[in-house]
Amino acid sequence: MSTSDVLTLAHRLQTEQQPFALVSVLRVQAPASAQAGDKAVVTADGIAAGWIGGGCAQPAVMKTVRQALADGRARLLRISPAEEGQVRELGDVLEFGMACHSGGTLELFVDPVLPVAQLVVIGETPLAQALATLAPHVGLRTQAVTDEATAQIPPGAFVVVATQGRRDLQGLRAALKSRPQQIFFVASARKGGVLKAALKEAGEDAAAVDAIVAPAGQPIGAQTPPEIALSVLAAVVAARRASTATTPPTPELGDGAASTAAAPKGRLSAWLERIPLPQIPESKGGCCS
Repeated sequence: MSTSDVLTLAHRLQTEQQPFALVSVLRVQAPASAQAGDKAVVTADGIAAGWIGGGCAQPAVMKTVRQALADGRARLLRISPAEEGQVRELGDVLEFGMACHSGGTLELFVDPVLPVAQLVVIGETPLAQALATLAPHVGLRTQAVTDEATAQIPPGAFVVVATQGRRDLQGLRAALKSRPQQIFFVASARKGGVLKAALKEAGEDAAAVDAIVAPAGQPIGAQTPPEIALSVLAAVVAARRASTATTPPTPELGDGAASTAAAPKGRLSAWLERIPLPQIPESKGGCCS
């Protein structure tokens, strides 16, 4: 298969949002069956197209590709005659030993290509507009939803509910229904708690409701819609990168959740508190809308 065919497949997989790695041979020390410049598209299941060496090299390539697909980091890989299974880190290079009789050395570059994370913004507010504008600048494929009743929200997306008092429960229900990666709700801690309780009473899955991040965002003292959007996107990026950093609780929150406001309580928190809570009718297990 030619390099052109390999790159065509790579483009197709990227368009289809399928994870893969483009593996390129950088240097060859004979004897080896690959040549410098050879390329292959490699998925977690194996080599999909191309050529980067014989069977002796492939276990090391597959192990490295799976690591790269897991953390998104490119790697330099050297495969050389040594005790089979031996792995060493030589600076930025991973060196794998192989016990093939043919000998030879391969140096390869493993470049992971991962699906673009998707952000769905629910709401028709200045904050929702600011989020939709800023999100593509941090590499998020963005979908704006202004009519949650008819929207097709893809599963696995990050969802921000930025309804700000306009059909909050409907927006949260639509987010929960989509099986998202994470839901962020822009609201005060008090309002978030009230609406979570209402969702549970209406029959929504308790664990999924508890996982909703509310308040949403990082504590940067944000006040304007673009600043609040920036704080929310910071939280989304941290979740996307599986950040282990945590924000200590403040007296305002009391529950340790990340907040869009800085402590002590500022104008943003006061503004969030002024957003009216929806009138939730009393019911006996019925749907609260």
